[in-house]
Amino acid sequence: MATGTVKWFNGQKGFGFIQPNDGSSDVFVHISAVERAGLPGLTEGQRVNFELRTDPKHGKSSAENLSLA
Repeated sequence: MATGTVKWFNGQKGFGFIQPNDGSSDVFVHISAVERAGLPGLTEGQRVNFELRTDPKHGKSSAENLSLA
């Protein structure tokens, strides 16, 4: 499981980005992943654990299985 910091998240738009601690590219996070984790939302600077999932249909990666770090 990776750890990172929320770069920004817009609850109204339903998405944001996490900056991984390992220095890799920012990771997209969708509101549905936040809701599945039982979190009310994400705030800038918040540290989170996540798994990187690649959508086989579109080939794009996103954060899943979120938890607070």
